[in-house]
Amino acid sequence: MIDLPLVTILLLTGFINLIGALAYAARIAGVRTRRIAMSFALFNILVLFSRTSNSFLGPFLAKRIETRLHDGSGASLFVDMQLVLAAASVATLIGILLVPTGQRMFAAAIGWYQTNRSTTKLAVKAVSPSGLRTLGRSLTLPSLAHLKGWKMPRGISWGVLIANCLAQSLLAVGVVASLYAGYLAPDFRVTASQLSALINGFATILLFAFIDPQLSVMTDDAVEGKVDEAEFRRAITFISLSRLAGTILAQALLLPAAMLIAWVAVHV
Repeated sequence: MIDLPLVTILLLTGFINLIGALAYAARIAGVRTRRIAMSFALFNILVLFSRTSNSFLGPFLAKRIETRLHDGSGASLFVDMQLVLAAASVATLIGILLVPTGQRMFAAAIGWYQTNRSTTKLAVKAVSPSGLRTLGRSLTLPSLAHLKGWKMPRGISWGVLIANCLAQSLLAVGVVASLYAGYLAPDFRVTASQLSALINGFATILLFAFIDPQLSVMTDDAVEGKVDEAEFRRAITFISLSRLAGTILAQALLLPAAMLIAWVAVHV
């Protein structure tokens, strides 16, 4: 029998991470169209949409844990949580493969918005027959040729990639680990669930204080011609791959993070 609640959780997780991975395509479209402010607006809309959707994931996971606790089948919860993180990795990989397609779609959206200037009309346009035709024309496979032997692009260091990997792993594991900690410490599961905000908050600060400024400076350099477009796309590819590595690292962090959160919830 199909486990519909679990399938729903996996699909929602996949959707959230797919949108997050595709958001990088907006930056490439901004460099190509020279409409940086508009591309950042689209980027922020996608990030906001992804983060808002993430808030719906918590209740679904919490309900599953409550159900498992009541029917005594909590032993399989850890596997469920691993599947959730695996769905995040798979969706992120798909998102990376779709970045060239997304870049073309965003470039078309930016051009259309410059004329019509209506977010509502843009959303309607996206699901209209003409919008779907644009999607069909934009479909393209990514090319690894621009990676040039995986040479590190200028403006992006290993420190930035490692920080992004860590931040993405914490964002991926934060809600999942805190809710699983509620299973490990059922008497304090409400406290444990609230501790996810500390993990996600630290990851968000890491992203916006250290990683986004680096990308923003490199975006400006690409627009001014200091960095060529191919090198900028390579930088986005490296950042995207570090995001993927973060979702994979989250698998290893799941149990230690859950145990730490459970301990803090009991002794706080």
